[in-house]
Amino acid sequence: MSRRWIQNPNRCADEYLDGIEEFIEFARRHNPSATRIRCPCRRCNNTFWETIENVGFHLVRNGMIETYSIWNLHVEQVDHASSSNAPRVDNVEPIVDPNDQVMGIIQDAFPFASTNINQEGEDDVPTPIDSAEFEQYEKLLKNANQELYPGCKSFSVLTAIVELMHGKIKYRMSNLCFDYFLGVFKRMLPTDNCLPKDHKHAQKVLHGLGLGYEKIHACKNNCMLFYKEHETLDTCPICNESRFKMTSQNRTTKIPQKVMRYLPLKPRLQRLYMSTHTATDMRWHKEKRVDDDVMRHPADGEAWKEFDQTFPEFAADPRNVRLGLATDGFNPYGILNQHHSTWPIFAFPYNFPPWKCMKKEYMMMTVLITEDPGRSIDVYLRPLVDELKDLWTNGVRTFDKSTGRMFTLRAAVMWTVNDFPAYAMVSGWSTKGYMACPVCKEDVTSGWHAGKVCYLGHRRWLPWDHEWREKDKEFDGNTEHRLRPREWSGDEILEQLNRLDFAPFGKTVSRTRPSTHLNWTHKPMFFELPYWSKLKLRHNLDVMHVEKNVFDTLVGTILDIEGKTKDTIKARLDLERMGIRRGLWMNRDSDKARRDLAFFSMKPNDKKEFLKFVSSVKFPDGYASNIARCVNVDGGKFTGLKSHDCHVFMQRLLPVGIRHLLPEDVVKPIILLSRFFSQLTAKTLRRTDMFQLRHDIVQVLRKFEMIFPPAFFTSMMHVMVHLPEEALLAGPVNYRWMYPIERLLGELKKSVRNRAKPKGSIVEAWVQYESLTFCGISAVSLPAAAAASYPGAIGPRPRRRWYPRALPPSPSSQPSRFLRFWPNLLHRDSPSSGDQFRHLSICCHCASIDGPLGSWTCGVPGACLISVISGAAC
Repeated sequence: MSRRWIQNPNRCADEYLDGIEEFIEFARRHNPSATRIRCPCRRCNNTFWETIENVGFHLVRNGMIETYSIWNLHVEQVDHASSSNAPRVDNVEPIVDPNDQVMGIIQDAFPFASTNINQEGEDDVPTPIDSAEFEQYEKLLKNANQELYPGCKSFSVLTAIVELMHGKIKYRMSNLCFDYFLGVFKRMLPTDNCLPKDHKHAQKVLHGLGLGYEKIHACKNNCMLFYKEHETLDTCPICNESRFKMTSQNRTTKIPQKVMRYLPLKPRLQRLYMSTHTATDMRWHKEKRVDDDVMRHPADGEAWKEFDQTFPEFAADPRNVRLGLATDGFNPYGILNQHHSTWPIFAFPYNFPPWKCMKKEYMMMTVLITEDPGRSIDVYLRPLVDELKDLWTNGVRTFDKSTGRMFTLRAAVMWTVNDFPAYAMVSGWSTKGYMACPVCKEDVTSGWHAGKVCYLGHRRWLPWDHEWREKDKEFDGNTEHRLRPREWSGDEILEQLNRLDFAPFGKTVSRTRPSTHLNWTHKPMFFELPYWSKLKLRHNLDVMHVEKNVFDTLVGTILDIEGKTKDTIKARLDLERMGIRRGLWMNRDSDKARRDLAFFSMKPNDKKEFLKFVSSVKFPDGYASNIARCVNVDGGKFTGLKSHDCHVFMQRLLPVGIRHLLPEDVVKPIILLSRFFSQLTAKTLRRTDMFQLRHDIVQVLRKFEMIFPPAFFTSMMHVMVHLPEEALLAGPVNYRWMYPIERLLGELKKSVRNRAKPKGSIVEAWVQYESLTFCGISAVSLPAAAAASYPGAIGPRPRRRWYPRALPPSPSSQPSRFLRFWPNLLHRDSPSSGDQFRHLSICCHCASIDGPLGSWTCGVPGACLISVISGAAC
């Protein structure tokens, strides 16, 4: 049978399903006793081992790797002359010598050990070898060749340490626990074994595979770093604060007041090209990306394409790295210390294909700051910016394992990804006050309402002759004749910043800001990069936090939750002051005034029905958390909703639950807002859809201004109008939001073992993780026992989305055949696939409902997954 079915985009077609059956039969025939085989789906990428049933499930859900037409990793022989006499392998788990793998890892880490490395345009010339680096190579080679004990052929010293350290990181063993088991293993082995006696000695053996970091002293008040020309100073020249703590005179070593950890970027970028697997994928954005109307990757955005046109020399070599930067703070102590904050800065390459972008294995921690730096974050960015300038101007000579040649690697930062407070720190534009919008800047429409700054005037985005511009009483009492706010180019911003004088960094400096500075707090250090002012998008609005804040504001108001609703007494008095919406004014009886329930808020009985509806919804495993436990029906509120819970609630539950509990004029814009976020956060975007979303969000905000009081419109409500434009510039949202960064911060928090020195624990665990991840990426074939720990070593494998990416094209398809590959689709509490579902069902396409409350669907064939399972059409 032809294997063209692998290229078929319709994974519900008969041809594709027949191909999956052929593959599974092929795997069973070659080893009927095997319980697990490599999964060739696009996500597992022949790296993870799954049961044969789960492999079929993955192939329908994710699709097979398009280039995997010869099943050589599933013991199919390659049909060419060199393999004609090769013996047939009958085991689906090939026998791999772990010692050979470790030797391959060493060769990847030290490419100069190869016989010849071709320089570009030159004859065979060996790479210059640093003496310290060569010494590390010699030690690793010695441990790789040394038997664990005399006569041991299976494990060398280095192989054993790599395997044990993988287990330590994966299951988060403490150093004390690891020392105990290492001692037990050492006593079990023959007396003349070479196994290290504790964790400290094991780390020394692996030191050569790690990349290390630098400690840079900082001023106690965040004024400066004792770095480069200031490295020998003992006091800060700005605030005269001592560099070191006051200690006993008998102490020989000095203790610095504050230490920043810096992890150099160059060797981490070079390591991406030391493995054939990653070196090839780093060119995907230029060589294999499909250029059409669909945006699947940041390279499909207008910002990337304009950057290529502006800097053609950089774009000529697809191996040059495009980076994103992100930072956020977290508390490593939990509830033990509410005021402490640690701020890491991460870099992540965008050259990778979509299934590798933003993955933890390819993220790089570059800076670890000991506290919230505020506007002084530029002080700590100095080493990183210096290295980025050198990477842009000079580059670094790097060995490409896929081609076997040296080349000059250059890198550029495309944009930053931050939440709103960190956006202000990195961009230099304060996100508070009357000019909080960092896109509109001083041209934003804001005013003082109900004791706070609110942001109105969204009619400015309507066409200039739109009829709603002439209405006044329905909105804020004024007509609107202004055009939309202008867009500022990077060169204009740089010119404006060059005219301003800013105070030096530090805690002791006065925070008073002249009116001429608008909301500028400092000149961002990123403008020192030669290309920064030419970028169309320098900083991203974080859709994750925007969606959560919009959800909290909207739900708190329509449910009239005390402390969260924006419909307060101050908001009602503000409406009276403005002379608009008389129906929402305070109701005064004799000498008392009361706030009646607004038409956009649910009545008590309706609120109770809505909360019961939410608590009764059951999601399949892995789709969302248990939102029912966050519902307080008696208290009439929600508690403990996380960002992803709000994400699911906004897009799936909210438009369903409110449709018969609120007036139609209120329900329609809320449903439109839900659809807006659903389409905006899709993995693939169409430019035509983004143009439509740009129109839709203006309509939503315009209708909200007619419904809710001005106090409803916070800065998060306003910035929604800019999200479609950023999607057109930078592509899909899932490469530019904080979800992967927040998950990574959670992993770092768990790596703190010594609470007295959390930063040291974090950076040491990260460096160790980097070295072990490199081992996993470099190893092509792994034993089944170790496969689960590669390439990510910290933490369990993430739970995957439960719904398919391709649904049956029509109800006439055979559900029984399609469902053969979906063994884990149903929720554990739901009935079997042969029964009709008796509980609530949510449509995956449009969030429609089919259950006790009635039926309301979109009419898209095959869109409702639950209906497909039960044999009915949506």
